[in-house]
Amino acid sequence: MDGTGAGFGAGGGMPDGDDPQEQAEAPLSAFNFEGTWREFAPIAFTNLLLTIVTLGIYRFWATTRERRYLWSRSRFIDEHLEWTGVGKELFFGFLMVAVLFGIPFLVLQFVVEALMLQGYPGAGAAVMISMFLLIFYLSGVARFRALRYRLGRTHWRGIRGGSYEPGFKYGLSYMWKYTVGYLAMGLMVPWAMVSLWNERWGHMTFGQMRFSGQADFSPLMKRYLVAYLAPFIILALVFVAGVAAALGLGMMEEYEPDNPASAASFMWLFILGMLAFYLLWGLAYLLFYAKYIRVVIGEMRLGDDISFGFSASTKDWFKLIMGDVGLVVVTLGIGWIFLSYRHWKFFITHLEAYGVIDPDALMQSDTPMAKHGEGLLDAFDMGAI
Repeated sequence: MDGTGAGFGAGGGMPDGDDPQEQAEAPLSAFNFEGTWREFAPIAFTNLLLTIVTLGIYRFWATTRERRYLWSRSRFIDEHLEWTGVGKELFFGFLMVAVLFGIPFLVLQFVVEALMLQGYPGAGAAVMISMFLLIFYLSGVARFRALRYRLGRTHWRGIRGGSYEPGFKYGLSYMWKYTVGYLAMGLMVPWAMVSLWNERWGHMTFGQMRFSGQADFSPLMKRYLVAYLAPFIILALVFVAGVAAALGLGMMEEYEPDNPASAASFMWLFILGMLAFYLLWGLAYLLFYAKYIRVVIGEMRLGDDISFGFSASTKDWFKLIMGDVGLVVVTLGIGWIFLSYRHWKFFITHLEAYGVIDPDALMQSDTPMAKHGEGLLDAFDMGAI
């Protein structure tokens, strides 16, 4: 790339990141991840120990260390990304939320109990509903502001992203769109998800170029209906299978409430049925979610010349999740510290970009810089992207 503009596109494959020879032989792609779990391990284990020693306080700085490594190993065209955020921003953001929202909510809980005990159930219910609506609203604001913060701290060739919007209007959109989505018996949820994605990214910029999203929810409806109806169908199938199994084993005739063996048999049938229910339901939703991510990213643009894509299939997502579960189970939970590495690598590996970019035309962003990290997002335990 000569700095005056260059065309690019996703290559036919992506290197694993752990094999230098494979990296060298892989077709060139706009996005590439060049890190290895061996490099990441010292960071992950050190973060774990320091977080334990500091009773969790170090996790804000741990997040920063992880991002600095992951961003530095993520290449876009000819330059690596850079994370410029610092741990104290995340820490102060958390403290700000704790003081401005946590304490008042705790006080309001006692107020609700006092109103109920004094015979004012209507007033107590009104306060509870107000608390719920405020949390609902702040959830949307948190998602918007966290994305704005992360773009603002992500640099490429010294250029950063951001947004001119503070996210307060987006919080209102988040409320009414999801309300409409669920009031329509949940059938308009895909519309709400896609519309909010388009709106959220439509307010973001990188340098002087604005993102835009034109995704349509209609291609998602078939898979969403599968996920929507799956719980009812699976529950019926599990019930029928359980009754058939019980009859086949002769349990229905021989069942004795006081017999531990009979009770244990029914308990195992119940557990297996619930496992089957959640596994199959999860697979049905994963089928929808994989298509959702491909559709919304595939319709994103940066300026007029750059488009994006996401190549991960449902099978790829399934392998990622099963790998996560296997890693955590086999390591007795310690493998959890590698999940952020696995998820970021998965995202960058399957992210694609096409078009022509001129770094000189991007210029530097003049959007306001957020100063308090992701306190709201952290409080509600939500994902920014």
